[in-house]
Amino acid sequence: MRILVVDDEALARERLRAMLLQMPDVHVLDSADEGAAALATINNEQVDVLLLDILMPGMDGLQLARVLSERADAPGVIFVTAHDAHAVTAFENHAVDYLVKPIRKERLALALTRARQFLLGRAAANRISGSGKHFVSRSRGALRKVPFDSIHYLQADEKYVTAHAEDGVHVIDDTLKSIEAQHGEDFLRIHRNCLVSRSALSALTRGDEGQAWVHLTAVEKPLEVSRRCLAQVKLAFENSTRA
Repeated sequence: MRILVVDDEALARERLRAMLLQMPDVHVLDSADEGAAALATINNEQVDVLLLDILMPGMDGLQLARVLSERADAPGVIFVTAHDAHAVTAFENHAVDYLVKPIRKERLALALTRARQFLLGRAAANRISGSGKHFVSRSRGALRKVPFDSIHYLQADEKYVTAHAEDGVHVIDDTLKSIEAQHGEDFLRIHRNCLVSRSALSALTRGDEGQAWVHLTAVEKPLEVSRRCLAQVKLAFENSTRA
């Protein structure tokens, strides 16, 4: 998880950073001393979790949380404060957790576990609903969106499904079976281990030995079509021709 610490007290920021650096699967970004600076960082790079102080000069923590609550991909917010008087307001602003200073390492670890569960749950909900037409890829603890319209094909091996997209290869948590069931209008099965983007279909050819191959736009190497899938692949091309 990529974490941004936001606190106007330098000592508090450094104490949190020191604890975070002892934890696995955490990348600590440069910290911010007020809300506007934090918002600028969020607008310019991926931030998964905010450790956010409430009482700060300028844009305070609650104001920043309200701004972020309008975003579907906002970071998970863990409020960090010396007072517990704002707890109710904090959770009304969709806080993942609320920590009161001085913070113990064990309590911080629990809050990060809740943040990770929040992020994974949101990613799963997005996949199920198809909202925004994207998958979520995990890399070194970070979550990234992979838009459907950037994907050429999806391939499965023994452990993973990889999305081969315009910007590279991404590992996603879905199975080909679930993707085909939920998004069959977007992806076509050509083999037991491969789905291709219907919008990327370019040509269907046969090799010297009668094997069928699908050619995709912007993909140099053709992909093999299994005999079992050949009929539905032909139908997809026929339907695209009629359209």
